[in-house]
Amino acid sequence: MRIRKLGNGGLAVSALGLGCMGMNYHRGPAPDRGEMIALIRAAVERGVTFFDTAEVYGPFTNEALVGEALAPVRGSVIIATKFGHDLGDGGSRDGHGLDSRPERIRQAVEGSLKRLRVDTIDLLYQHRVDPAVPIEDVAGTVQALIAEGKVRHFGLSEAGAETIRRAHAVQPVAAIQSEYSLWWRQPEAEVLPVCEALGIGFVPFSPLGRGYLTGKIDETTAFGENDNRTSLPRFTPEARRANRPVVALLETIGARKQATAAQIALAWLLARKPWIVPIPGTTRLARLEENIAAAAIALSADDVRQIDDAAAKIPVRGDRYPQAEAERTQR
Repeated sequence: MRIRKLGNGGLAVSALGLGCMGMNYHRGPAPDRGEMIALIRAAVERGVTFFDTAEVYGPFTNEALVGEALAPVRGSVIIATKFGHDLGDGGSRDGHGLDSRPERIRQAVEGSLKRLRVDTIDLLYQHRVDPAVPIEDVAGTVQALIAEGKVRHFGLSEAGAETIRRAHAVQPVAAIQSEYSLWWRQPEAEVLPVCEALGIGFVPFSPLGRGYLTGKIDETTAFGENDNRTSLPRFTPEARRANRPVVALLETIGARKQATAAQIALAWLLARKPWIVPIPGTTRLARLEENIAAAAIALSADDVRQIDDAAAKIPVRGDRYPQAEAERTQR
């Protein structure tokens, strides 16, 4: 698989990464742990070098899973993890469960190092912007951790353009992680231009619309108890039915390119900028291989323009998060 650079700090990763959250968190019943370890190792064998986790996934258990799976190949992969949530006694300072105080960041890093079985975290994101802690304090704390050799690169997740600028002025930001796909394009307005101007990489999570853009989900699909899509406005049966034209567009382009809807959705992201690295998640080897194959699909400028023009005429129904959660993003 081709290698792409995230940011100007020398962070090089495979063109597609692997989001590991769903391997035991937020996507229904947890799959067999041994099978997920085997899947992560299969990704490595197929050229994936970039793996995404977070302490809050579980909490803690997803990092432990990723750490065990990648221990034999630690020198050849990049692991990204995240801090920023209050994972203490169940209380939180701001009512939103966020905590990016310097002492909490350090506590999180020490735990992540142990669970990931590493001496240094390759890429450390602030998971969500904490309005109670100045971003300069967050960036300064990560800067100190970098100086101590515990972290290599600094990232932000779901941060707004001004927050990115302020953080970058203290400690260069290697990557911004935010949701981005054909049916959620908000980063194009301000975040992607800031990334381009400052030399910051961009990592789209949910690049397949939490599975919807694969074409395998419709209004009759039933989700498990632990599946967070049951709470998302965009995944009501009515919204799933109304948004089928987005999938139909991808399937139309896919038929021309001898590719699946999912592969076209990923290829579209890869075609937008050379510093964009999507991290689709999966728990199945066949889907992993399908996603990896998308990296070899070349969309021309005309292809991208046709997709953009057609997508602009399709109204997407349903917010991506409930209102309370949406208010905590893009600060």
